[in-house]
Amino acid sequence: MIQFDQEICNNLETALAREWLETNGLGGFASSTIIGLNTRRYHGLLTAATKPPVGRLVLLSKLEETLIIDGRRFELSANQHPGVVHPQGYRHLNQFRLDPFPVFTYEIEGIEIEKSVFMIHGENSTIIQYGLRTTNHEPRTTNHVSLELRPLIAFRDYHSTTHENGALNPYVHQETGSATVSPHEGLPALHFAHDADELDATGYWHRNFEYAIERERGLDFVEDLFSPFALKFDSSWCGKTSRRSSPGITGSQIGAGTP
Repeated sequence: MIQFDQEICNNLETALAREWLETNGLGGFASSTIIGLNTRRYHGLLTAATKPPVGRLVLLSKLEETLIIDGRRFELSANQHPGVVHPQGYRHLNQFRLDPFPVFTYEIEGIEIEKSVFMIHGENSTIIQYGLRTTNHEPRTTNHVSLELRPLIAFRDYHSTTHENGALNPYVHQETGSATVSPHEGLPALHFAHDADELDATGYWHRNFEYAIERERGLDFVEDLFSPFALKFDSSWCGKTSRRSSPGITGSQIGAGTP
């Protein structure tokens, strides 16, 4: 098992020098740095091989993750924008390990969040699971905790970057436990299976993500990403572990994949 502790995870320079890769056996993959800050155009949570093993498209770039404790928002993600890293969720990251797939452990005010990322072999699908529990490290009087996930989609060839454009279709098709987006005609639809309590279909662009490795290579290193919706997972805390209604699932989960 490969494991990096808080000293490495909280140091931006050392953390960005370490990357992970998950594959699906079709030519598709998921990858990023150990703090989830994308430094390459090839980083993303779902790069699908649409004509296996080629035709690779970055569909889901990342998830913006926010833990909400009694109305206070704590960002877990990290992004490089011009002149600044924002947010700086890596400061809450206690550990990253490959066990055997990527597992991230955050801690905020006595609440531990464990996130795992893995791909399904033989499918263009990525599963992200979140487990939440209390710790004994800090006294806690929290009454309400929730998790908000906002997908950022790219829908582009994995050698290129995308930029804000009016051609994107922001419509989200919703059914119980699922959401589907088809932002560009001629490209695959992206299906999200989830066990969220609420879906907010307000979509908007996030601008000016910078990829340091692409800048070093002298290539286009700036990208805009679209967020079609936000998922909200509600947890009323009692005891050590928050369990959702799905059998065998601790915390929350989201799966993204193509047909």
